Amino acid sequence: MKDLWNAIVNQVIVEPTGQGRLNGLSFMVKDVFAVRDITNGAGNPCWLQTHEPAKEHAETLNLLLQQGARLTGMTHTDELMFSLNGENVHYGTPVNPRAPDRIPGGSSSGSAVAVAAGLADFSLGTDTGGSVRVPSSYCGIYGMRPSHGMVSEKGVIPLAPSFDTVGWMARDLETLCRVGEVLLPQTDPGTGFSRVLIGEDAWELADTESKEALNPYLKLLCGMAASHETVRIAPQGLPEWMTMFRTIQGYEIWQEHGAWIEREQPTFGPDTAGRFSWAGTVERADQKKAAKRRVEVCKHMSDLLRTDTVLVIPTTTGTAPKLGLGGPLIEERRVNTMRLTCISGLSGLPQLTIPAADVLGRPVGISIIAGPGQDQRLLEWATSVLSVVNSEVKG
Repeated sequence: MKDLWNAIVNQVIVEPTGQGRLNGLSFMVKDVFAVRDITNGAGNPCWLQTHEPAKEHAETLNLLLQQGARLTGMTHTDELMFSLNGENVHYGTPVNPRAPDRIPGGSSSGSAVAVAAGLADFSLGTDTGGSVRVPSSYCGIYGMRPSHGMVSEKGVIPLAPSFDTVGWMARDLETLCRVGEVLLPQTDPGTGFSRVLIGEDAWELADTESKEALNPYLKLLCGMAASHETVRIAPQGLPEWMTMFRTIQGYEIWQEHGAWIEREQPTFGPDTAGRFSWAGTVERADQKKAAKRRVEVCKHMSDLLRTDTVLVIPTTTGTAPKLGLGGPLIEERRVNTMRLTCISGLSGLPQLTIPAADVLGRPVGISIIAGPGQDQRLLEWATSVLSVVNSEVKG
């Protein structure tokens, strides 16, 4: 029950409107998805007080209900989705079921906790800078960030539109794939991937314990393809990519929410307040310069992965940090984590995170990134190879 009240902000129930792939499954949605007659709080009391109830469900919610799924709750989020930690100064921190003394990760914290605690079969979150991938890794579940624009964001509160995606989480890959079949456009998944790339500069960011724990899984994944090789992902360096991401994101965030912040003067937690304050200082000229360089990143990643290749990286730099760190320590961790998450964020690529290992009983994830629009192929390939990989790891 403790997990329940820490994860869920509203126990709203919406019955299925049809029958289909998701019959009998329950799900929850992050408190940024429109649910008819419910007012979103977006993790901040002032947002809740200054907005009206939704007139219609978010488009993704309708798709799930039509396929037989039952909505059973709306979950907590970090303030206006602008964090990777899951610690909310107004509403508390959802309890990470796999590591109660550690943060759950954010901003889709409640959605990850609800799934990890067995309160729902799957959940929806949003992922702009890592907000599905990071809590999935910290809570030991599967998480999917789709290609940018692949899943409808209609009826979802935006953060930075050129990065925002609707992602989903589940305890098992089969459920994750079933949800993908409903949310993703139906395309020919192709015949899998023949080449695996190991992102050397990404693996350099992971701590020693996590690299050692994930290495057996990495080797098995490499063995499932015809060839594998080690590459440097970012010619300019991942710190430069993260700065590029942060500049574009900050500018877009202020365009979306700056007027509301200046008008309503909401109270934010110290870390979140600092990030919003910084976002208001990003100049249009800097955003345009970063956006131009981003085009080069997208082409580079598309050329690297094509339609036959996947890239394997650690999802995060390590296991979940301890609760209540705050200040420079947690900000340093956030920056290093975003050097990993910005890879698919900048390039708009699909990324699947897998609960691959434990470090001292705490989960840590490994990620597979595919080329643009290869979402269904990624999920189907993962289904075919992970049954072998997981059995080998357990064996």
